[in-house]
Amino acid sequence: MRKQPITRRNRRRGSAPATAVVKGGVAALLADQFFLIAHEDRTGKSRLHPRATGLGLAAALLGELMMQGRVRAVDGELFVVNPEPPGDALAHDVLDLLIAQRHHRELRTWLAFLAQDAADRVGERLIRAGVVEPVVRRRLLSTHTLYLPMNSDQRNQAAWIQVRLANILVQGRVVDITDRALSGLVAATGLTRHVLWDLPVHRPGLGHLHSVVESLPTDLRELVDHTEAAVGSVLAAGRR
Repeated sequence: MRKQPITRRNRRRGSAPATAVVKGGVAALLADQFFLIAHEDRTGKSRLHPRATGLGLAAALLGELMMQGRVRAVDGELFVVNPEPPGDALAHDVLDLLIAQRHHRELRTWLAFLAQDAADRVGERLIRAGVVEPVVRRRLLSTHTLYLPMNSDQRNQAAWIQVRLANILVQGRVVDITDRALSGLVAATGLTRHVLWDLPVHRPGLGHLHSVVESLPTDLRELVDHTEAAVGSVLAAGRR
C-alpha cells in the first residue's frame, strides 16, 4: 500500500520560547548553533547550497530530540520513545509531527521534509532568543527573509560559535554531546572548511574532528551518516 505524504499541522502558538544559553548569551541549542555557523553573519546568506543547509538544520532539530531522549534512529528509521513534550516550542512542534505521522519512519524522508522550512523555523527561534533580527529583502514578485545579527553583541555571539568549536577541535579537548553532534553535522554538510579555515593553525583539528564523529552514540552517528548521504545526493543532482 502506498504511504500517504507527510502533512504538517498548524504551528503551535504561545508555547515556551527557546531560552537555553551558554556563557556569553549565545544560544546553546544544536540547530541554533548550526544555523549561525552555516550563515554569513554580515549578509545572512548560506555558506552552503541552501538545500544542504536545510538538511543540516533538519538533522540538528532531530538531534535535539535524540539528545533529550525523545526519539531514536535505528537502521535508518525514526522511533518516538518518549512523547513527553520538550520545553522548547520548535522541538515540541517537531515531536508532535513525528507522533502524528508515526507511519512515516524513514530517516531520510524526515530529513527531506523538515529541511523544507527548517531555516525559517530556526531563524524565528533565534529571533525569539534575541540572537538575530529579521531583514526582509524584496524581489520583483516575492520577499525573502534573512536572519542577521545586527549589532556588535549579536555579531560577536554569532562569530563565537564558530571560533569556540574550532578551538575545541584544535586543542583536542573533551567535548559534550551537543558539541560532538555539532561537529558531526559540520563534517556531514561540508562546513568543515569554514570552521577549520586556517590550515596551518587548524590542521590538528581535522584529526580530532574525525575522532569526535567516531565517538558519537549510535543513533546520532546514524543521523550524521544519513545527513551526509542526503547532502551528497543534493550536490550530485546539482552537477547533472
